Amino acid sequence: MRRIRLAMVGGGRGAFIGAVHRMAARLDDRFELVAGALASDPERAMASAAGLGIRGYPDFRAMIAAEAGRADGAEAVAIVTPNHMHHAPAKAALEAGLHVICDKPLALTVAEAEDLVATARRTGRVFVLTHNYSGYPMVRQARAMVRAGELGALRVVQVEYPQDWLSTPLEQTGQKQAAWRTDPARAGLGGALGDLGTHAHHLAEFVTGLRVESVLADVQSFVAGRRVDDNAHLLLRFVGGARGMLWSSQVAPGNENALRLRVYGERGGLAWSQEQPNQLLHTPLGEAPRVLARAVGALHPAAAHATRIPSGHPEGYLEAFAQLYRDAAEQIAALREGRAPDPLSTDTPTVEDGLRGMRFVAAAVASAQAGGTWTPV
Repeated sequence: MRRIRLAMVGGGRGAFIGAVHRMAARLDDRFELVAGALASDPERAMASAAGLGIRGYPDFRAMIAAEAGRADGAEAVAIVTPNHMHHAPAKAALEAGLHVICDKPLALTVAEAEDLVATARRTGRVFVLTHNYSGYPMVRQARAMVRAGELGALRVVQVEYPQDWLSTPLEQTGQKQAAWRTDPARAGLGGALGDLGTHAHHLAEFVTGLRVESVLADVQSFVAGRRVDDNAHLLLRFVGGARGMLWSSQVAPGNENALRLRVYGERGGLAWSQEQPNQLLHTPLGEAPRVLARAVGALHPAAAHATRIPSGHPEGYLEAFAQLYRDAAEQIAALREGRAPDPLSTDTPTVEDGLRGMRFVAAAVASAQAGGTWTPV
């Protein structure tokens, strides 16, 4: 199958997430990186592209205009920039007829997110948001089990995403990641909420199929002088009556990337941890707990679809990212060929999911500013 030609915005020399996206795009051999506007500084952008052996451009507008006009130009654009630089390149790519794979959160503001939803719908291009944790096989397994009614009617959803890397004022040392992630002009309204809370929110909705209806938030900035939140506790009300809790924190010592989800229904529960991603705990009511393992036993086709290697060989972060790229490739190829995509490849985070994430952050911030009141999403 012909590889899809890919361009990239951001992710130049020394950028961790840019390298992750490039590895993920190539893992299943469905994409070929052909062009990039890889840095905000034109000189660094061109040098980074030369180092990768691809066509380099000084900025994303020049790249999108040129690539859209080439017979061998890019067909899709990956956007791997800080939050404030998601909307403009994504909109330009969609308007030029290119598909978009964009890092989360979708945009800087709700208004920008709404504009991207409208543009994606109008242009009919594929838009995949890289909430990469939805690419793990056992997350797909959990989603399939909930859909099949194995837990019965859902009652309680608990999700948490604590880290510890911002427990000190790291942004004051000049550390690049800390600097932009704690800058409201580049990160948006939410600190830990935008960076981690949007992942937790999406994971909860992705697995359960429920939508958060309203939130009650207690949000803090524990590190002196920090301009965005670094810790947030939220109560959640879901459409249909289920209740939940969400904790996101960047000041929890001992937690590296401790994303966890627990879902409880009238007939049983499920528990999954990102740091032990190949196992899913199933607790049927009145029965012994069961540990479901990736690539072992009669798992749902959705889990098998996201599995690459035999049991005993761990699959993790890069493979989960790659799963979204592989599913995006199938959606793009299907649109190009005028056919329906493989249904198992359509469980990817969408531009609409991104809008819900932005509305979730805005509601949480509004709730906290009002002293902790129930606020509709």
